[in-house]
Amino acid sequence: MIGKSELIINGDGSVFHLHMRPEALADTVLLVGDPERSDWIARYFDRIESSSANREFRSHTGTLGGVRLTVVSTGIGCDNIDIVMNELDALANVDFATRTVKPPAQRRSLRIVRLGTCGALREEIRLGDLVMSAVSGGIDGLLNFYAGGDAVCDRAIEEAFVRQTGWGERWARPYFVHNDPSLIELFGDVAIAGLTLSAPGFYAPQGRVVRLPLACADYLERIRRFEYEGLRAANFEMESSAIAGLGALAGHRTLTVCTVIAQRVASDSRPDYAGFVRRLVETALAKLTGGE
Repeated sequence: MIGKSELIINGDGSVFHLHMRPEALADTVLLVGDPERSDWIARYFDRIESSSANREFRSHTGTLGGVRLTVVSTGIGCDNIDIVMNELDALANVDFATRTVKPPAQRRSLRIVRLGTCGALREEIRLGDLVMSAVSGGIDGLLNFYAGGDAVCDRAIEEAFVRQTGWGERWARPYFVHNDPSLIELFGDVAIAGLTLSAPGFYAPQGRVVRLPLACADYLERIRRFEYEGLRAANFEMESSAIAGLGALAGHRTLTVCTVIAQRVASDSRPDYAGFVRRLVETALAKLTGGE
């Protein structure tokens, strides 16, 4: 039995942070950072059957083109993803009445796609391009707190990355997880595939300097020079690694697809990126519902 302090269930039968009940969860889940974006995506649905909101976590479940979908806002960062992924898995695979894990025959494998924004690390990737995370690399450290990393992480990429970048011994140990091949194939004709690095912050962990200097002055260049069997860093964001890692550990299929709003090589950005996000969302909805 899972203890009451380990999985907190609210008085209405909903999970602690997301405030969702198990029956409200669809098999296909869209994750977005901004709560307002969750509401905006839900307006595309033909029908909304349930909604919930708590703090930065805003969720809607409905149907589009006959496909049942759930959209959840996560806020920013892998720490929030730790909450969201664990609670989504609990909704799918824990019997809330008995507080026990469901038997294998009753467990669900969710299709989880994050739709977000990112900064490009390669010259040829332009503002507005879509980038999908064939491999998600975490420099956030989250997955290192969970057992089973050897089964889901690509240690060869990890060793090459640490060696080639001269990774600092005081920084979190990086980890690398391959995302779901079927989802990569689904988005293959609309998004650039590459290595996405998820950072534990927006500024120094992504090589940005405003007033405070970096501990490693050529940090960004070291990451941009990394190459392993044709795999290079394509973009920076802040959630993909935790989604891929926790998803792989729990048996879910994951992918992150981002639109580029900052070009780090050219030192350019697009703060008014609403049109980019609209294209990303409409493309993803069409792919996931067969409405291409």
